[in-house]
Amino acid sequence: MSPAFIDNDGRLDWRKVGYHARSAFAVLLSLSIIIGGGWFVYDRANDAYVAWRTADDYAGEGTGEEVQVLIPRGAGVNQIGDILVEAGVVKSIKAFRKAAQESGESDQLSYGRFNLTKELPAQTAFEMLLDPENMVVLTVTFPEGTPNSQQWDIITRDLEVPADAIAAAAANIDYFDLPEYAEGNLEGFLFPSTYNVAEPPNPSWIMASQVRQFKTVAERLSLEGRAEELGYTPLEVVTIASIVAREVSTPTDQPMVAGVIYNRLAQGMKLQMDSTVHYALGKYGKVTTTAEDRANPSPYNTYYHEGLPPAPISNPGLTALEAAITPATTDALFFVTVDLDTGETRFAATAEEHAANVALFQQWCQANTGRC
Repeated sequence: MSPAFIDNDGRLDWRKVGYHARSAFAVLLSLSIIIGGGWFVYDRANDAYVAWRTADDYAGEGTGEEVQVLIPRGAGVNQIGDILVEAGVVKSIKAFRKAAQESGESDQLSYGRFNLTKELPAQTAFEMLLDPENMVVLTVTFPEGTPNSQQWDIITRDLEVPADAIAAAAANIDYFDLPEYAEGNLEGFLFPSTYNVAEPPNPSWIMASQVRQFKTVAERLSLEGRAEELGYTPLEVVTIASIVAREVSTPTDQPMVAGVIYNRLAQGMKLQMDSTVHYALGKYGKVTTTAEDRANPSPYNTYYHEGLPPAPISNPGLTALEAAITPATTDALFFVTVDLDTGETRFAATAEEHAANVALFQQWCQANTGRC
């Protein structure tokens, strides 16, 4: 027993015990108040810190509402953050910039169109921008035998590029690395295919890609060498291919059509191809032409002029180019597609045989009003 609790007679002094007990209780009570108050303050402070820490950022996994964002070429982290804020993807530029800086991969951000979700944490949005699965690949497709004017309509329709911007791009011929034998003609050298398009779409880049693809294909086919073997210039061969591509789309018929063209040229016959009249007039609605159409004096009208048009009338693809450099060996001088749905084409060596085939075509047209 502590001496503090013993009186002068050596006995336990209960008054002193009670006093010290009350003092101890008071101390414990004070400590409990201090500790409890401290925990309350800590809890409030922690809540405030968390609130401050997340004030500029979203939490969770987003709203689930999808949104597409377009990141332009050359955009920096702050500009990208601003785009994401405007789209409702992240809460602040500050949060996105912080996520990008802490990742150490901000240089991996790419331009293009992305599928994201609204109200994402900045870190999640950043990671989604790095994931190729979220990138939307913009493409444009040009069918074989499509003239420049129709290709440009496709660019306007599918990529929403103004027509005047396309015309201005096409007029800048020096921008395109055309083959020397193209003689400055863009028509015929915009290779038809499907192309990936960087955003925002630039018509000059699209056409330059087409020219590059044409040159790749032409080199693979040894087009210049084969043209020399045939006794024609490379431009003439591309012009023949452009007619073939417009006249028939069935690859198996294209070498035969090329054979007919070469045969008529060799015999000094007018080609009399409706496709050249369509090009001269800029009319592509029907496969036939009228007497008035065929009387047009355009140098592209092969009913009016002998020989080939001065330049291509469309953009031929691989099969048409192959047909032009490897024509079928045939005595045919005429052809006509007798069924526009199936593409069935009949060939003939004499005018009489051709007339019979034309009669079949006319029967089909009568049965399919408005198609011819």
